[in-house]
Amino acid sequence: MDAAQIDLARDPYGKLVLTTADGERHAGVAPVRAFPIQAPDEGVSLMTGDGREVAWIPSLADLPPALRSLIEEELQGREFMPVIHAIRSVSSYATPSTWQVGTDRGDTSFVLRGEEDIRRIGQDTLLISDSHGIHFLLRDLQGLDRQSRKILDRFL
Repeated sequence: MDAAQIDLARDPYGKLVLTTADGERHAGVAPVRAFPIQAPDEGVSLMTGDGREVAWIPSLADLPPALRSLIEEELQGREFMPVIHAIRSVSSYATPSTWQVGTDRGDTSFVLRGEEDIRRIGQDTLLISDSHGIHFLLRDLQGLDRQSRKILDRFL
């Protein structure tokens, strides 16, 4: 489906409603990223509540600003993956340990159950899962300050 064929709006209850070029309405659609970490703006599917794909958006950059904003707003409400900018301290170098970190959403702490909860996604990207199943993204290992890198190296 071409970006020009996508008519997306919110209903009175705040749910997204997609109307296709042939006039078919799909209430309660949700955007889902195909590659949320490595290509977050490429490949977004609009899915119905029962898991059917009703539209495919190859690139968010190709959408008109208002439509892109609506989809990004909905994605932000559905996705919660803080990005770690600094590791302030850890309670212990043995696991489980409590980590104090600075993220794009403010300072927080979480419990790391084991080293296996730190997964390498790419050359400089890590995905860290806490004891509650919340995923923290560390996008740039090389961009970390010296103290953060030193702490992290003990777990890798």
